[in-house]
Amino acid sequence: MKILLFIFLILIPADLFANDKAWDLLKEGNKIVFIRHSLAPGGGDPSNFNLTKCSTQRNLNQAGINQSKKIGELFKKNKVPVDKVLTSQWCRCKDTAFHAFGKYEEFFALNSTFQAKFSGNGSKQRKALKKYIKNWNGNGKNLILVTHYVITVEHTDYAPSSGEVVVVNKSYKVLASIPTLD
Repeated sequence: MKILLFIFLILIPADLFANDKAWDLLKEGNKIVFIRHSLAPGGGDPSNFNLTKCSTQRNLNQAGINQSKKIGELFKKNKVPVDKVLTSQWCRCKDTAFHAFGKYEEFFALNSTFQAKFSGNGSKQRKALKKYIKNWNGNGKNLILVTHYVITVEHTDYAPSSGEVVVVNKSYKVLASIPTLD
């Protein structure tokens, strides 16, 4: 019997327990939550990119929309207290925030700096985000930041997959992550 129990415990995915830890941390509140936008096929943005026209950007596909809805459902199911949802001004981030949480506010500091034409904004954006987080008091709730791979890596040294939830403290230390890809 002990052998069967041992084999069963070995076969249980480790991330099952990791996800429990992540949800417990989020229920405590006062965490910063980086969420990389959900699935949007391709990489970077087209050369005719226009911030005000979604048709000129990479956008969520149906799997990305479904993934965003799943993120929101997971937050509701786990009764995660949310203070604010801030998002990059890119359409794929706004759509992720909308489908997951409904209400959101745009925040330029979360915009991508991946391509050369945006990389010059990096220093200004880093300062703005660090200032915002330093002054943020969640009063027991969490701050949600829907952004891009490059911004998450820059602040956390963690490389998220599409739609991944990365839980950090105010010092940007990664405490847990929750993959949301099926």
